[in-house]
Amino acid sequence: MFQVPASDFIGLIWFIALWVGYTLYTDHGKPREHSLRAAMHRNRYRWMAQVLKRENRMTDASILAQLGHGASFFASTTALLLVGLFTVLGATDEAVGVLRKIPFTGRITSNQWELRLFVLIVIFVHAFFKFTWSLRQFNYCAVLIGAAPTEKARGHEDWTRRTAWLSTLASKDFNQGLRAYYLGLAVLAWFVGAWAFMAATTLVVLVLYWREYRSEALRTMELVPDSEPGRDMLP
Repeated sequence: MFQVPASDFIGLIWFIALWVGYTLYTDHGKPREHSLRAAMHRNRYRWMAQVLKRENRMTDASILAQLGHGASFFASTTALLLVGLFTVLGATDEAVGVLRKIPFTGRITSNQWELRLFVLIVIFVHAFFKFTWSLRQFNYCAVLIGAAPTEKARGHEDWTRRTAWLSTLASKDFNQGLRAYYLGLAVLAWFVGAWAFMAATTLVVLVLYWREYRSEALRTMELVPDSEPGRDMLP
C-alpha cells in the first residue's frame, strides 16, 4: 500500500505550481522586459557589436570559454548528485532508520522517503539537461563568433542580433538549471514536513524574484543610454 499523507501531495502540488508559474512569469510575462535577463541581453548585444570592430577576438573566445566552463562544471556535478541519489534510493530502509534519529524530521515511512528522492531525481535530471543544452549553445555561439563578418560586411547587424540572442538563450537555460538547484534545496525541507516544504518553496521563489527584478545587480546592469554617457546610474 502506497502510504503517503495528503499533506505531502498538497506540498508537492504547491511546489510544482510555484515552479511552473514562476518560469512562465519570467519567460513570457511582461515584467521580463525589466529583468536582469533583459539587462544582460542588452549588454550582450553591445558585446557582439564590439566583436565586429576587433580583428583579434581571442578575448571574446576566452569569455565564452569561461561561460562554457561554468555550465560544464554544473553538468558534471549534477551527474554525481544523480549517482548519489540512486545509491541512496537503493538503501531506503537504512536511510529511513538514520533519518528517524534526526530531531524535527518526524516519523517518515519508506514510501515518503522514496517519493522525496524521486522528486529530487526528477529535479536534477531536469537540471542536467538544462546545463548540457546551455553548454552546447555556448559552443554554437563560439562558432558564430569565429565566423563573424567585418563591421562593414553586408548582414552584420543581423549577425549581431542573432549571436546576442543565442548567447541569451544559453544563459536562460543555465539559469533554469540553477533554479532547479535552488528548488532542490527547498525539497530538503520536505524531510522535516510538508508545511516546511511549502514554506521553503515559497521563500526560494521570493528570493529568485528579488534577484531577477529588484536586486542591486539589476540596477547596476542597467546601462545609461548612449546619448547620456555621463549620467550616473540611479536606483
